[in-house]
Amino acid sequence: SSVRKQKPKSQEIWPKAKADNRAVTPSPAPCLGRWKADRKQIAGGRNGCQPPRSQQGFALLFLPNLETNSVRSPGTLEVRVRCGGHNGLVAAAYLQRFGVNTAVFERRHVIGGAAVTEEIIPGFKFSRASYLLSLLRPQIYTDLELKKHGLRLHFRNPYSFTPMLEEGTLSKAPRSLLLGTDMAGNQKQISQFSQKDAQAFPRYEEFMKRLVLAIDPLLDAIPVDTAAFQHGSLLQRLRALSTLRPLLKAGRTLGAQLPQYYQVLTAPISKVLDLWFESEPLKATLATDAVIGAMTSPHTPGSGYVLLHHVMGSLEGMQGAWGYVQGGMGALSDAIASSATAHGASIFTEKTVAKVQVNSEGHVQGVVLQDGQEVRSRVVLSCASPQITFLELTPQEWLPKAFVKRISQLDTQSPVTKINVAVDRLPNFRAAPNVPRDQIQPHHQCSIHLNCEDTLLLHQAFEDAKGGLPSQRPMIELCIPSSLDPTLAPPGCHVISLFTQYTPYTLAGGKTWDEQEKNTYADKVFDCIEAYAPGFKSSVLARDILTPPDLERIFGLPGGCPNTLATDALSRACTSVEVGPTLEEASWEQLDGMRPTQSFGISRACDAGPALTLGEKFALHC
Repeated sequence: SSVRKQKPKSQEIWPKAKADNRAVTPSPAPCLGRWKADRKQIAGGRNGCQPPRSQQGFALLFLPNLETNSVRSPGTLEVRVRCGGHNGLVAAAYLQRFGVNTAVFERRHVIGGAAVTEEIIPGFKFSRASYLLSLLRPQIYTDLELKKHGLRLHFRNPYSFTPMLEEGTLSKAPRSLLLGTDMAGNQKQISQFSQKDAQAFPRYEEFMKRLVLAIDPLLDAIPVDTAAFQHGSLLQRLRALSTLRPLLKAGRTLGAQLPQYYQVLTAPISKVLDLWFESEPLKATLATDAVIGAMTSPHTPGSGYVLLHHVMGSLEGMQGAWGYVQGGMGALSDAIASSATAHGASIFTEKTVAKVQVNSEGHVQGVVLQDGQEVRSRVVLSCASPQITFLELTPQEWLPKAFVKRISQLDTQSPVTKINVAVDRLPNFRAAPNVPRDQIQPHHQCSIHLNCEDTLLLHQAFEDAKGGLPSQRPMIELCIPSSLDPTLAPPGCHVISLFTQYTPYTLAGGKTWDEQEKNTYADKVFDCIEAYAPGFKSSVLARDILTPPDLERIFGLPGGCPNTLATDALSRACTSVEVGPTLEEASWEQLDGMRPTQSFGISRACDAGPALTLGEKFALHC
């Protein structure tokens, strides 16, 4: 059955409002709160420490939970914050470094949004939602001095293991595909299935690296100002031309192969891979990065963009790398929070924001907490989803109706159920049997792909979910972070992360994700694993099952969408990342400058209609 940790007692952040519920005005002194190592409370705000005074540039930052949401605007500062607890902490760290007194409010007892470590089973520390790190921008890593603040990474090489579900012989185990950074080793592995594919694989890798080289700089560039081109004055249009430069540079990098790269971003990934390879185990393994976390099939147009999103990652300069964080994903959030509080930021837990206050002139003047307290601030920044930020927290009369309609139409349905498992021994795969004394082998540190021998299996799993049914043979990504980080589990035991799909948010036939449905699905997943690794089920000590509604309820992910998590980076899990479209919404009309929240971005001023405006007046979504 699913396991849930008991919520600790509420944390007080500063003296309560008086009985007449007048607004609380923070004191002038900055609150130098420290995020304690046990991640259960903030020292700042206790023992008489008070939040900083509302003043020019002061920001109130709310991490993304279903109830802890709001909106933002750091005045004239050029700040961009993505949806996710870790992203909100990054914003707070930068703002505080720029001299902007910043307070962070979090609904849960632990910071980090989906990038958290929780001991939901005694003795076992889980990256409960997001479980892999990548796409953390190098500049953030350097600017915030995350290594100095305790961030330690474990690189995975090899990084991918796909065992076959086939009959072996007395002298030979079933085949498997093991991929890492050694190209010669990769080719040897691929040649088990196709000599032609073994020869083509280096060319494919170079092809994708060139695309990453072109697209990666765009992640740090200001999006194209489409609003200025469409409705701006001549001067605004001329200024907006500068935002085209990164795109033009990317086009020059791609050169004559631009049509082929365009196909990668717009065509079904199955079509793209068919042009390169013939063996299904290789194609299906690569295709998992095009559908993971997304309600898409390998045959869905645009699934190639999701693949690109996952191959663009890097860790400490290693392109395409995804790794484990020492101490779990919560250690990443701790490092960012430590960087923020070291410069004076204040972080408060168990404080839910109920609404954003806007005065009669359309100026944001603070927020109201769920307990009735009013917190005054001239700048409010939201790390909640667009839906909650604009549809629930922001007064609707200040938003254009067309904009509200577009936000309400965002599709963030999730196919993911995350299962965290405590086991008393390593899985023993038929395709790669364990050695004596249960020693950790290279494949144990990988992303282990199950039910991924054929793209047809992935497509059929998707088709099941389209009909409102959990997949009969779910796509499973199994990770064992304790294979590289023994601090996560007791000696001899391990924590296992199962990122599974496809499970629809809404079940057919009027069913709901009650405990019976959750356990029925989890049993099906465990049966699949047992076929690849006999004895797995008997090794299970406990499990924590998070369906799409659970991910939405606990972490504030709309529709349970894991790729709004993403550190993406973080996530893969929950690890991903763009506000505007999530990977599940990865269509061109919602990408980058064309996404519905673009006109409300920090680098843009909304100068038309009865809407809030940039700076003091406008409540921005990040």
